[in-house]
Amino acid sequence: MPAFFDDGLHFECNRCSRCCRIEPGFVFLSQSDLTDLCRWFNLSEDEFIKTYCRLVPQYDDEYLLCLKDTENYDCILWKDGCTAYGARPVQCRTYPFWTGFLTDKESWEKEGDACPGINCGKLWTKDDINASRAAYENNEPLKFKRGGKCR
Repeated sequence: MPAFFDDGLHFECNRCSRCCRIEPGFVFLSQSDLTDLCRWFNLSEDEFIKTYCRLVPQYDDEYLLCLKDTENYDCILWKDGCTAYGARPVQCRTYPFWTGFLTDKESWEKEGDACPGINCGKLWTKDDINASRAAYENNEPLKFKRGGKCR
C-alpha cells in the first residue's frame, strides 16, 4: 500500500519553538545525543546529566534519560532559541517526521495544527522522510536501572 507521502511532504522549521516550549514533554537522549551535547557544552557526562537531565521511570525499575523542562515547561536548552541547535538530539532533528505523524494524512494534518512549518517550505522526498523516520525509530534512549547504573 502506498504511503500518503509518496510524493513527498512540505516542511520547513520557522523556529517558532512551539515544539520546544510551553507544554510538558519528553526529549529522550541516546548515548550519541549525550556525547554530542557534552561536547557542545564542554561538560563531562556526569556534569551534563546533573545540570540538564532527569530520569523518567519506566517498567521493571528502569529509567530513561530525558532533558529537563523549566517551570513553565520550556525545554531546558531553550533560551530565545535552542542553545544547542548544532548538537540537538535526534528526536529534535527528526521532527516532524516521527512514526506517529506519518501513519496517515490525518495524523500529519493534525500535527500541522500545532506546527506552522508543516505543509510549508521545502519539499522533503519520500526517501528523506523515511531516512528521518528511521533515525528517529533507531535512536534508543539511554536506560538506567534503579540506583543510577546505565545499561
